[in-house]
Amino acid sequence: MTSETLAAALGDFLSGSSSAVVIEDGGITFDLAQAKYSVLGENNKCLLHLWSAERNVVRRVLDLETKGETLRVTVQRMGQPKPTKLEICRERDRRTASAKKQARLAYRRVLERALGRKFPDLTLVQLNTSMDLEKSFGPIYARGLLRRGQSGFAVLAVNRQELQSSIDSSLTFGILWLDVCRQAHAGKMVVEGLKLIVPTKCSELVRARMAHLNPSAAKWQLYELDERSDEITEVEVFDRGNISTRLIRCADESEVERRFAEPIALVRTLMPEAETAQLSSAEVAFRCHGLEFARARLTAKPGNFRSEPEIVFGLGAEERVLDGANFANLERLVRSIGEARHAEGPRDNRFWRLHPERWLESLVVKNICALNDGLDRRWCYSQVPAFSASDRAMIDVLTAARTGRLAVVELKADEDIHLPLQGIDYWSRVAWHHARGEFQKFGYFAGRELSAESPLLMMVAPSLRVHPATDTLLRYISPEIEWVLLGIDERWREKLRVVFTKRPETIQLRTAV
Repeated sequence: MTSETLAAALGDFLSGSSSAVVIEDGGITFDLAQAKYSVLGENNKCLLHLWSAERNVVRRVLDLETKGETLRVTVQRMGQPKPTKLEICRERDRRTASAKKQARLAYRRVLERALGRKFPDLTLVQLNTSMDLEKSFGPIYARGLLRRGQSGFAVLAVNRQELQSSIDSSLTFGILWLDVCRQAHAGKMVVEGLKLIVPTKCSELVRARMAHLNPSAAKWQLYELDERSDEITEVEVFDRGNISTRLIRCADESEVERRFAEPIALVRTLMPEAETAQLSSAEVAFRCHGLEFARARLTAKPGNFRSEPEIVFGLGAEERVLDGANFANLERLVRSIGEARHAEGPRDNRFWRLHPERWLESLVVKNICALNDGLDRRWCYSQVPAFSASDRAMIDVLTAARTGRLAVVELKADEDIHLPLQGIDYWSRVAWHHARGEFQKFGYFAGRELSAESPLLMMVAPSLRVHPATDTLLRYISPEIEWVLLGIDERWREKLRVVFTKRPETIQLRTAV
């Protein structure tokens, strides 16, 4: 393969691998959900440049081999004559199907022993990991029922070898399993609540979510299992204490526009309708209906103590610094996006299909009152950073009603079973910062008096793409969270319009009896 064909093949694979990981020397070196890359094929060399906040590497690419969802790359490190291998894996859990099955069977035996020791007065009447797609259950979670006489507890557990994202999602499936158990044993047994078991030191997000479930609807119990000692330890759920979250200061809009006036003007000559998003006081993003194609950022120039703006462009993790030699590439990219990314655009075009949630978000920000005419269009922030120790969460849209009450808007363009509990995540962070008056301290809602009321949680999705399990999950949310589920017209790219509304009073709770 020539350097040009290597670069093209590598670029094609990476463009469809926004959540992939790069593995070198047996360990994950880059997570493309956060890292950046560039591919250059010229002068008879194909160079792969990868960088993140932690490291920066350049590898010369010699050969490529695709195996399933993994690209094996033969590379040469600078100054080292002997080639080595790195892998770009779209599938983060690289275990074989048989290895996963064996690990889950072994965990099931550990779990049975541990449950018997921890709850000697309860009888484990069933425990399985079988697939049940009708009820949204897969083999990742062990599901069972602990019984004593005419009462019992639903049990759901997940082992340490599963991905952290699967552990974080366990509460969603725990609630659904509790509901299944209550339906199956209605009139025969009182299923009092849920015992959810996760690996040691992996319960932070699950605990935060469980704290906002309705304690009157079920007994919510969270445990950590040490698989080496078979010891189960209970985790205190409703003692919320300090929430591990921090807010990022809102940039001064006029100052940022002044600082980046030249890059903004340049991009607007290529795409007058481009959206400008202020990421920080030192960086702005350029988007077309939510699809980011370039950024301008301050950078130090050699021999100059002053920072000057530079433009980088590309989709996803791909990034190139704009210069005279590649300006035509930026022009082609902008033209291609503009021709496809509009409501009447070709639906088979990747620019039309990419990041539908960001597209929806851009329309909501422009017309927030289409969701509810009680919202104040003057105050609308998108992608608000509210980071915790375990993630870098972005609140889709933060706005306020005309009464001054905050509203957290969680958006989904496609069916997502986790919508309600992800909404809880963002609501709890906003409520925490709001109770301490931090939004205005950090430059949000400047000059606007905010109501002391707790925020409203608004969950928005196309009407035919609301997951069937959503109503079940919403039944168990704490009454302290006032929420509303809005189903919008499937043709939302053409016009944003609400076609149905659900509130807590419209959904009946299934109790323990």
